[in-house]
Amino acid sequence: MKQLQKFSKFLSDYTSIVVIAIAVITFFLPSLMGWVNFQLFTDPVANKFTSQSIIIGVIMFSMGLTLTTEDFKILAQRPFDICIGAIAQYLIMPFLAFFITKLLHLPTGIALGLILVGCCPGGVSSNIMSYLCGGDVAFSVGMTTVSTILSPVMTPLMVSLLASGAKITIHGLPMFVSIIETVIVPVAIGFVLNYALGKNKTFKELQKVMPGVAVLGLACVVGGVISSQGSKFFQSGAVIFIAVLLHNGLGYFLGYCAGRLTGMNTAKKRTISIEVGMQNAGLATNLATTTAQFASTPESAIICAVSCVWHSISGTLLAGLFAQYDKMKATHKKTATAK
Repeated sequence: MKQLQKFSKFLSDYTSIVVIAIAVITFFLPSLMGWVNFQLFTDPVANKFTSQSIIIGVIMFSMGLTLTTEDFKILAQRPFDICIGAIAQYLIMPFLAFFITKLLHLPTGIALGLILVGCCPGGVSSNIMSYLCGGDVAFSVGMTTVSTILSPVMTPLMVSLLASGAKITIHGLPMFVSIIETVIVPVAIGFVLNYALGKNKTFKELQKVMPGVAVLGLACVVGGVISSQGSKFFQSGAVIFIAVLLHNGLGYFLGYCAGRLTGMNTAKKRTISIEVGMQNAGLATNLATTTAQFASTPESAIICAVSCVWHSISGTLLAGLFAQYDKMKATHKKTATAK
């Protein structure tokens, strides 16, 4: 068990390196992670349940093992924070995408795709990043759930407003069921186990292994994204990459600012930063390839796919920076105390 804990700590300390290494390898050998996208079955509301769904469920379970009743009590003291997060998400990213399209004078197809990404809800990956960087997991899951519930109304509304009346349709029930299957149920199981067995010595030892499991899971998820979308990453031209980089990076920054302006603590500021900056670009890619108005401009799907890849990589890097900052701060404090 001690060896597993050491390996878990190593993975946690070098999360970004591990994930990016898998991403680079998969880019050149996409078949290596093809299994992640293997469809296992279709659920009652027509969601495709893949190997990735299982992996995400395991990661969410590991998050649930860290949650206590105190976390939910703190969240209950400021439930308005989730509303602030959802509002920030549906204001910052859509309008930011719109202004970037104007600033860079993006062609219509690319502009449509970027706006579509901006108008999508937060993705499950943001929950993972929040967990790895010492964010507020309960807050993160709450934000993802609320933004997903709002998406059938807000995403089409914002796209129509900002993308010259472009029309898309989102079916809310399948998305919400997917969130229940891959996020809420695994987190709830982990929380219940932690509540029941939290004082058990063996259970505590097992908990120390779970961050490493989450990192390996995240590496597989990113590898799966690269496997399916990576071929489009460097075939899209510099302007698409610049647009995605600006949109994502400024989203992180403005999300953090929103948390700071509303008096959130450090964990919540990190969480809202990641939740706002990381969108469900996988959903955007799917919409861009299945909605007639977007499918007629292939560039729309390409920028969505590039966003899907980049958000996973940048989120890992940002989570790593936050975690490294905490480590340096702890070391500095320990040194100062020793003196």
